Amino acid sequence: MPTKSIELEYDKLERLLELAEMIGQQRDFDEILRVVTQQAASLLNAETALIMMINPQTHQTVKTVFKEGRETQPHRYHTVHAQVCGWVLKNNRAFLSLNIKDDPRFRKDRFKDLSLKSVMCVPLRTEGVVIGSILLLNKDHDDEFDENDLGYLQKLAAVAAPFLRNVQKIQEYFAAPLPAAALLAKYEPLGLLGKSKKFIELLQAVEAAALCDVRVLLEGQSGTGKELIARAIHQISARRDGPFVAIDCGAIPANLLESELFGHVKGAFTGAASDRKGLLEEAHQGTLFMDEIANLPLEMQTKLLRVLQDGEMRPLGSNKPRKIDVRIISASSAELRQLVDSRQFREDMYYRLHVYPIAVPALSERREDIPLLANHFLKKFAPQQQKPVEAFHEQVLDFMQQRQWEGNIRELENFVERLVTLAKPNITILRYDLLPPEYQKEFKKNKATSLAQTIRKSLNESLAEHEEQLIRQALIENDWNQSQAARVLKISEPNLRYRMNKLGITKPA
Repeated sequence: MPTKSIELEYDKLERLLELAEMIGQQRDFDEILRVVTQQAASLLNAETALIMMINPQTHQTVKTVFKEGRETQPHRYHTVHAQVCGWVLKNNRAFLSLNIKDDPRFRKDRFKDLSLKSVMCVPLRTEGVVIGSILLLNKDHDDEFDENDLGYLQKLAAVAAPFLRNVQKIQEYFAAPLPAAALLAKYEPLGLLGKSKKFIELLQAVEAAALCDVRVLLEGQSGTGKELIARAIHQISARRDGPFVAIDCGAIPANLLESELFGHVKGAFTGAASDRKGLLEEAHQGTLFMDEIANLPLEMQTKLLRVLQDGEMRPLGSNKPRKIDVRIISASSAELRQLVDSRQFREDMYYRLHVYPIAVPALSERREDIPLLANHFLKKFAPQQQKPVEAFHEQVLDFMQQRQWEGNIRELENFVERLVTLAKPNITILRYDLLPPEYQKEFKKNKATSLAQTIRKSLNESLAEHEEQLIRQALIENDWNQSQAARVLKISEPNLRYRMNKLGITKPA
């Protein structure tokens, strides 16, 4: 076996030990399921990974408890999931099919409408009892899973199964999800704001990552707040008393990166008049956040890989290695797996970084959070600019929720800052006429689209939306004084409170 292949196999086996360490420190059953499926998909280059657990209360019915991978519509594979996992549970052994559509173990044409080829599934077994199964669909690049892949998946299942055997926790999962209020309150002071389902899932992953001292990879679009997330992980981890050091790998010229990361000794190069610590050494016993890690040159990846493997570094110009203890949290707006496939990123480096991956959702995936974030930025910028601005006009809020924020939270923050800057000194409500010229055209287009959608709604739906808009606007214009708003609307205050409750109108926090 070539040296590189041996090294990759060693990395994969080491990942199994890291997996055991990670899930052994988790308290959240959901997060254990997420990590196990994600690692299975990643390590075996599968498009989709799914876990099915046996309901401990009935011992017969089963439920899909987690899905992971790059497949955007896993429900399309419900049939193959049920059929293959059923076969595994019935026969109590592993399953491998190079081409599931031609597999004689299933009825002909059973999967004819699915874009499926290679499939494998192994039981999750503990103390001789099958408690579930893990299923992988479609290897990347139209390759086929083989016996080596199946053997590795069985090892992964053997590592994970003992952590999934807690019957009480499985029963809790089937009963009800954990409440999220405490999680939201915990992370709000750290600057992580939201209330959407996607955001709560993100916080659950952040909370779990902070419990174990392993490398974390944050993948998400630019402007989604990855550095803020990295700081939050650091601040609630066991390394909170150590330094948090950040570097943008795409902002530093390649010829300066080595000195920046590793430091140098006096005389190492022209201009090196004294010894200088690198960022790795500055982050000793703390956390080093490496943003846009995909921009790290291949030569630097090799040198950083040695640090990750051996826990020691050598400053530029020195022949004496120095031991360091640092946690790496890396981030990328590009998908590293694709860069590995195109040979733009080292595969062994990818496996070293991809220990605890967290997908950071784009703002378009959490539109429900936009008003909350916008009001947070408003409270930040209005005092800075000494403006009395207190709220957004309803039409501006609608516009913010409808538009595509290519720059995500960063772009939204910039947008709010510009609106506050454009507001006159006596303005308390930011209206649509304050929109910069480049947004005016987009606003009118969105308004026309919204009107067309309203026409397609029922009369009751349209009336309810219009009523909500009128009441909310009256409240905003009267500083949420209900008695004054009721007088403006020419209804009684009790009637106003009834309608607010019916329409779900509450004063922003």
